[in-house]
Amino acid sequence: MTVYKAFKRFVAVAVALAIIAGASVLGGIGYLAFSDNVQTSYAVSKLGSTGDEVRSIQRKLSSLGYYNGSIDGIYGQATKAAVTSFQRNCGITADGICGQQTLLYLGLGGGSSSNSTSYSNSDVQLLAKVISAEARGESYEGQVAVGAVVLNRVKHPSFPDTISGVVYQNGAFSCVNDSNWYEPVAESSKRAAIDAINGWDPSGGAIYYFNASKTNDAFMHSRPVVKVIGDHKFCM
Repeated sequence: MTVYKAFKRFVAVAVALAIIAGASVLGGIGYLAFSDNVQTSYAVSKLGSTGDEVRSIQRKLSSLGYYNGSIDGIYGQATKAAVTSFQRNCGITADGICGQQTLLYLGLGGGSSSNSTSYSNSDVQLLAKVISAEARGESYEGQVAVGAVVLNRVKHPSFPDTISGVVYQNGAFSCVNDSNWYEPVAESSKRAAIDAINGWDPSGGAIYYFNASKTNDAFMHSRPVVKVIGDHKFCM
């Protein structure tokens, strides 16, 4: 065999091995999206995907009450249905595919999730108590949005810089002075508090919200509305 033929055989074997390895990688993560200039985008989980990310999605959906199947890391029809239901409730595209936006709404998208280390257990409990008192009867998204408003105030220079300071600021939340404040905290409100701390903000960055049918406050009605969720208008 000539040196040239040996080199060609070596190249052919190397290419074949690379193709096999590539197929194995792709099979392990669901699918990868590629743009026209062949740059990798991000992995998503969808029907047929398997692995740790799917388990995380199943655990989160289970804790939120959308999924009651096995935490087996297999993205089957039950997982797809749970994702679709969650997406529909959040007002995002309900396609059953757990992509970047859905992962963010689930609190699994990374980024701001590190904020959770800034708050103590008592902070989380107080936030859950406010959500339960203020958003009783609202959708899960609406509950998270109320928690997000509290956290947005913590970050805003015009408000106190702690959760307790924001909640107990004079006249800020009427619920601290009524009977709702002493009602048991709903389980969904506890989950909503954690999701808000993890970075989910359905309010669109709002620092105020109000129920238009329950208040005639001229100041609140004058604020620019950025989102309406259930009975609440969220504004700046």
